[in-house]
Amino acid sequence: MSDDTDLTDVLTAVGPRLRALRKARGATLARLSEETGISLSTLSRLEAGQREPTLKLLLPLAKAYGVPLDELVGAPQTGDPRIHPRPFLRHGNTWVPLTRYLGGMHAYKQVMPVAKSGARQTERPEQGKHEGYEWLYVLSGRLLLALGDHDLVLTAGEAAEFDTRTPHGFANAGDIPVEFLVLFGAQGERMHVRVRTGGDEAGGGA
Repeated sequence: MSDDTDLTDVLTAVGPRLRALRKARGATLARLSEETGISLSTLSRLEAGQREPTLKLLLPLAKAYGVPLDELVGAPQTGDPRIHPRPFLRHGNTWVPLTRYLGGMHAYKQVMPVAKSGARQTERPEQGKHEGYEWLYVLSGRLLLALGDHDLVLTAGEAAEFDTRTPHGFANAGDIPVEFLVLFGAQGERMHVRVRTGGDEAGGGA
């Protein structure tokens, strides 16, 4: 296969990768257009493969998504299997991507600071909803999960799962930063746990 063919294949795959990344982040074309300054029609044509992906377009998209440019275009692997996560900020929270691929399940570590006043969070967080399914696990601190009409406070070692079409929001419910892991499936994928104990194996869907 020639170098020109390799380049064509990489460029052809950019559109679907951009669409998958946007869906995984729960972003709309309108919101992405506002954040990057790229017109709505250009973003739509770019995702559909009808517009050539240039650096002028890809650089602001990489910045908006908080991913390196080579991940955005699907550059060939260099042989180094290590992941070099690049944290990004969203709504005042730090997100650390733990997966490199754009399709399927995505894993993140999120760090949520304490309220600016230093006091415990008391106000109910703003809720949102979108397509997908989410599983989270609290590493440290206290996390307030406002899920539908229910308010749940999760502490270190506790986990929760829910359909993201249910209105949901998060807040720090303690006086130290809360850290938690998030697994998210944009198409509604759910985590499956298999446990082997004493020679007996049990499977379950989380």
